[in-house]
Amino acid sequence: KADTIGAFLRDAGYSRRILIELKQDPEQICLNGTPSWLNTPLQIGDTLTLFLPDEPVSSDILPVNLPIDIVYEDEDLIILNKAPGMPVHPSQGHHENTLANALAYRFASRGEHFVFRAVNRLDRDTTGLLLIAKHKISGAFLSAMTAKKEIRREYLAIVAGKPEESGTIDLPIARKDGSTIERCIDMDHGEHAVTHYRCLDYRDDLGCSLVRLRLETGRTHQIRVHAKFMHHPVVGDAVYGGSNEFKLNGQLLHAYKLVLTHPKTKKVMTFTAPIPDYFQAVLDILEKRS
Repeated sequence: KADTIGAFLRDAGYSRRILIELKQDPEQICLNGTPSWLNTPLQIGDTLTLFLPDEPVSSDILPVNLPIDIVYEDEDLIILNKAPGMPVHPSQGHHENTLANALAYRFASRGEHFVFRAVNRLDRDTTGLLLIAKHKISGAFLSAMTAKKEIRREYLAIVAGKPEESGTIDLPIARKDGSTIERCIDMDHGEHAVTHYRCLDYRDDLGCSLVRLRLETGRTHQIRVHAKFMHHPVVGDAVYGGSNEFKLNGQLLHAYKLVLTHPKTKKVMTFTAPIPDYFQAVLDILEKRS
């Protein structure tokens, strides 16, 4: 049993940042309808209501009516299945064709407040499941869960060659000198990065393998950089040495599974996204030739 409002909220998983914000103004905490402080005693049967004003709308993100595939949505989060070729957020050269633009339009059309909070990121040509927080409390909970490695993300990829049956790559990743895009293994300056993998199938005649990967960390280009280091680059990945024998527009990498505990209901939720048609077409080619 928590003694105070602050202790109760800490036990419930509210981040230090949110608790500091609540501390500033008793009007943001109501106990049985009365403005209160974090150190106010809390009893069984009390009704606690929090009021957290949201950040300003993401006004730099232009609402654009683009098709997006919503897998799940409630008042706290959105799960999307991202299409190939769509950047997640605006950047130089991509101001109106991103997932953030599509979400800004979706929220604006419903008259809802929009702040873009992508909990995980996918490269432009990587497809699959993306997790979006709809407000600052769910964002704080989901970010904390990510830091504690409590959100499970699994990918499918077709890679060159035949990796070992299973393994773990634990090698730090940093930005490559002189490049704004490319990353590399850097033992001295890189950030901790861990990828677990299992080889599901191998096609001897084409020298390709279907691999399942699970991320323990979420560095930029992590799977692609680790795959290159193993000398098994992702097929279609021009940046990291993948072949393009199938005439692809990007790498064969798909975020197919996401497992998380809902920040409010605490229910374990599992989502899967079907393999895109062009990815499946390559699998079909491999199947026919095997």
